Amino acid sequence: MKKVIACFAVTIITANLFAQVDAGLFRFPDVSQTQIVFTYANDLWVIPKEGGTAIKLSSPAGVESYPKFSPDGKSIAFSGNYDGNNDAYTIPVNGGVPSRLTSHGYSDRVVDWTTDGKKVLFASARESGKARFNQFYTVPAGGGIIEKLPLAYAEFGSYSPDGKQIAVVFRSQVGRNWKRYRGGWKADINIFNLANHESKTIGAEADAGNEFPMWHGNSLYFLSDRGPELRMNLWKYDLSSKAYTQLTKFKDDDVHYPSLGPDDIVFEAGGKMYLYSISSGKQKTVDINVITDKAMLKPKIESADKLVQSVSLSPDGNRVLIQARGDVFSVPAENGYIKDMTRTSGAAERYPAWSPDGKYIAYWSDQSGEYELWLVETDKENSTKKLTDYGAGYRYRPFWSPDSKKIAFIDKAMQIKIFDITTKQTTDVDKALRFTHGNLEGFMVSWSPDSRWMAYFRDLDNQHNAIYAYDYTNKKNHTITSGFYDAFNPVFDPEGKYLYFFTNQSFKPNYSDIDNTFIYSNTTQIAVVSLKKETPSLMAPKNNTEAMKADDMAKVDSRKNKKD
Repeated sequence: MKKVIACFAVTIITANLFAQVDAGLFRFPDVSQTQIVFTYANDLWVIPKEGGTAIKLSSPAGVESYPKFSPDGKSIAFSGNYDGNNDAYTIPVNGGVPSRLTSHGYSDRVVDWTTDGKKVLFASARESGKARFNQFYTVPAGGGIIEKLPLAYAEFGSYSPDGKQIAVVFRSQVGRNWKRYRGGWKADINIFNLANHESKTIGAEADAGNEFPMWHGNSLYFLSDRGPELRMNLWKYDLSSKAYTQLTKFKDDDVHYPSLGPDDIVFEAGGKMYLYSISSGKQKTVDINVITDKAMLKPKIESADKLVQSVSLSPDGNRVLIQARGDVFSVPAENGYIKDMTRTSGAAERYPAWSPDGKYIAYWSDQSGEYELWLVETDKENSTKKLTDYGAGYRYRPFWSPDSKKIAFIDKAMQIKIFDITTKQTTDVDKALRFTHGNLEGFMVSWSPDSRWMAYFRDLDNQHNAIYAYDYTNKKNHTITSGFYDAFNPVFDPEGKYLYFFTNQSFKPNYSDIDNTFIYSNTTQIAVVSLKKETPSLMAPKNNTEAMKADDMAKVDSRKNKKD
């Protein structure tokens, strides 16, 4: 009987372990006297301030962000999308029907509550012209007339304890995809007096920004990477002594989304939740479990028709390869069935290319951990094999040679390479100078009919592109155009006698009617180069002559004989 009870207990514990998730990647936390609210998996969750098992508070289709407890801790204001737009809402901490506070067409981001708990402060671009900046507004907690604060710009802020002033950030780098910003758009904290509209700036003397101001007592708490770690850490500014104090010292991870409660500051760093005690000056990790059905991990069928990224036509034109949502599909031109050639839900396949002989399909796949070149035989099941072991990096569209033995491509480091299917060797051809993603996506090569030559283009120091031809047999590069004019997209003719390409060298200026200057329109023209000296130029001058018949030639000769 004891063994049965023990087994039953182990079963229950195991089930609980599988049901609970040691959650990470928390965002937008806030703390009250007794609870913490945060966003996880796009929904709002509430836990005791000491940590524990989280309870889901909301679950609309969109993302709920920037939840803020009311001063009495009984209600939570947040930004959410229940009705097709990102608006401000409130919800009781114990759950209930969310109350919509705003309904403007622009997005409204909750910032804080007023100190008396009667209004919700939010940021919106609703009156900023072309929506390039936010301004502050308040709305009654129960809904009603929206009032605009007398601030031309406002992103994040915090009221003073008496509610007569507000610490506000006019510019912010929060949400940007860069870090360690030093420049004119850095965030500075401004203390704005709501009565006389006077303002003074804090932190302008530093080259680092100051984000998320939080006013507690006679101090301002904020985020800054001004410290030696060059990471966003928690700082304090004493309004009396004007002294700065660094409170946290994360060396690897940035602190994100700090929020002030009655006695603590909660924040996220490295995917974990932390609580900083203002009174003790110490921080601790908040352990959190979330109970969820892991719906995002459940296998499901997804439509890929609107996620097509690249295509490749078969040599006979009867089928086309379509890369969509990470898989490669073979689609009939008219009759037949659609076949998923890769069937790898956990990997992404990109840039499929059909070999000219129709036997193989080449593509890039990250199923080994990095993007490598893979090959599959079109008429054989389970014939997929990995060809390369390049390691880290991203590679772009492959280009088959006509003999189906070589594949040319360019990678994110702008290296132009050729992979030989037969020898399994990679040849370095050339390197572009400043190609970005768009240039790399549009990069193309053209093989000569005998698969010996590969024509391509790349940029030069003068910002122009030039045409090159690489001799694969002798491993030698040849310059086709000098780069004096911009030239790109070379293509061999079917017999390999000529090379066609675009060139920007047609200059026929027209004088503008608007801005007192000359404009050069339609400068791009098609050009052609003869690849051998004995090959006549297609642009050579032509002269039409009259051909004489044989009897006419005889008459001319007889006349000459008579004269003689």
